[in-house]
Amino acid sequence: MTAAERARRTAEADALCVQAYADCGGPDTGVALVAVGGYGRGELAPHSDLDVVLVCDEGVGFGDLGERIWYPLWDSGKTIDHSVRTFPEMVAAADGDLRVVLGLLDIRHLTGDPNLTLRLRTTMLAQWRRQALERLPALHELVRGRHRLMGELAHLSVPDLKEAEGGLRDATVLKALVATWLVDVPHVELEQSRVALLDVRDLVHAGVRRATDRVAPEAWDELATGLGVADARAAQVQVRELGRRITHLSRLTWRRVEDRLKQPAAVGARRPSLTPLASGVALAGREIVLDRKARPAEDPALLLRAVAAAAEHDAVLAPATAARLARECAPLPDPWPAEARQLLVRLLASGRGLLAVWETLEETGALARVLPEWERIRLLPHASVIHRFTVDRHVVETCIAASSLIRQVARPDVLMVAALLHDIGKGSLTEHSVAGEPIARAIAARLGFDQAAVDRIATLVRWHLLLADTATTRDPDDPATVELVASKIGDPETMRLLTALTEADARATSPKAWSSWRSGLILDLARRAQAALDSGSAFPAVVTEEVSIPADARGGALSLSVETLDDGARVTAIAHDRVGLLADLAALFALHRVPVRAARAWSQDQYGVSVWEIGEGPVDAAVLRQTYEGVREGRVDPATRLRPSADRSLAPSVVVRPEASDQATVLEVRTEDRPGVVYLVCAALARMEVAVRSAHVDTLGPQAVDVFYLQEAAAGSLGDQRAAEAAHAVRAALTRQDA
Repeated sequence: MTAAERARRTAEADALCVQAYADCGGPDTGVALVAVGGYGRGELAPHSDLDVVLVCDEGVGFGDLGERIWYPLWDSGKTIDHSVRTFPEMVAAADGDLRVVLGLLDIRHLTGDPNLTLRLRTTMLAQWRRQALERLPALHELVRGRHRLMGELAHLSVPDLKEAEGGLRDATVLKALVATWLVDVPHVELEQSRVALLDVRDLVHAGVRRATDRVAPEAWDELATGLGVADARAAQVQVRELGRRITHLSRLTWRRVEDRLKQPAAVGARRPSLTPLASGVALAGREIVLDRKARPAEDPALLLRAVAAAAEHDAVLAPATAARLARECAPLPDPWPAEARQLLVRLLASGRGLLAVWETLEETGALARVLPEWERIRLLPHASVIHRFTVDRHVVETCIAASSLIRQVARPDVLMVAALLHDIGKGSLTEHSVAGEPIARAIAARLGFDQAAVDRIATLVRWHLLLADTATTRDPDDPATVELVASKIGDPETMRLLTALTEADARATSPKAWSSWRSGLILDLARRAQAALDSGSAFPAVVTEEVSIPADARGGALSLSVETLDDGARVTAIAHDRVGLLADLAALFALHRVPVRAARAWSQDQYGVSVWEIGEGPVDAAVLRQTYEGVREGRVDPATRLRPSADRSLAPSVVVRPEASDQATVLEVRTEDRPGVVYLVCAALARMEVAVRSAHVDTLGPQAVDVFYLQEAAAGSLGDQRAAEAAHAVRAALTRQDA
């Protein structure tokens, strides 16, 4: 797909419009048929709409001319977006709607009165330039709102080539900003990126045979063939680089627009004065530049000094300055001097100012001087759908989140560098925390950290998933759980650093990764591990809660109490203890499609007590109690209604984890996320008269990872043979096999 093919499609569409106008006897004066928007720019993709307007001078009648033109266009199979307006109506529409004026800036004559089209185009441009200072703030807010809604093309798992930040819509806005004569953009870079993105959209249309701007995950292989690159990974990098380049140009241009709006009388004024900030670095307006005394070839830390100043002062690192630094700056020695390391930490801890500066470093090639290993993760997509961003953007967002937590730790420099390097091992076949540890160790040593700090950074990278994985899949009341975390981390300060890094990593991943439920589990486990490491004492034994048994439970009924949480609820259930009680309770939530996050059960005298953490959704204790009675009396058969599908894509994994507890047998179940998993597992175990002490459910993404702590009814953990039989029974229950 090339510009020549777009020109051919445009010419064919033009011929259809001209012929339809001629066949209807369209007049040569006073009326014109014009193309607007993408059609006006001659950028028709294989399945693009034809955006056309029939416009006439004031006082000139249309009659039914419009309808007579549209019908043959529809009959040709084209999809058209059409309107009929007078000249004054066109002007008024542009005056009242920014979206309209952006489309009308690209008016192109098709047929009819060319003088009318010329007057309309001239009027639109003149009105836009005259009103620019007044209208640009609203346009900027419109653009930012779209970015918030659609995300960023360079980092989305399913990017939108048109509406996402860095997409074709932004390129059109940049052309409109240039048309105001208030600011300029690098024309060659913008046009090259825009045309290349149009080529990608053409390939997407051709591949799916319909109009779409979204690139689905399965489309990348075909795109790679069309783009002539090696594989889907290379296709993603190429497309995302285009989006990132347009994003960079857009942010730079809008920053200059903001400066212009703040000082409307400054056009033609003399060059802004320089405000010295650091050795060799000055502030000119809102851009970081080098002063006359700067000597990049003799000052290895100058690049870091400039970027740290830009981030801390919320200023733009002038592209020309960044390019010069990348080209001329002396290489940093190995190990780095203390000043360079401190400047890097200042940059990483600068908060939201980091994002724009980091992008400038990438766009100008300067980042390779500071962190050549970044190429490993640059524009690398995440395998997990829970992630909002590509790996590189996620890392930057993690640093931004970590910058707000530095007061919680004694070594903020270690925290910030660990945040930068925590995913550096991604992109290989080895588990990324394992692969990342030696890379992080080498980088930390090169940065000039002492051996203790290097070891600590390497430990944080190796175990940065430990808290989140353990908290959501292990019983926090089991001493082995706390011992697992504490033994891997080793000392109290590293534990504090890991807690902060875990929070920053989760916040940068997605809201679901740091929901009130998940954050509560993680912080509770971190607190327990921290206490154990601080005191150096033995890990506490499991303490069974004592609850007050309500009257309805004493009378033989099920007692249910519901506590509402921020993003779900906690349900406490008490009934006479029996084999199968937990399975019946799990069935209640599954039958009502209420997601179970965790469950904990214990016996108290002759009663079975269980506490269920459940997700969002309507929870009515009376309705649950009614369903429970139906299950107990046999009127409701959960086994039939919750049977697994026979056409499952992946078989479940059921594994015994003997290292996870000394007091119970731990069964780990990985299967597709769907209602009824907890019920099916508990029911299979109940048939074996195996008690479930607690269940821990993690359902991020399409896979559920559920962990069950099992005990014999009166004899503690299961023997090896019984544990194997339990695993087989659960696996069979989840695959519709006979146990």
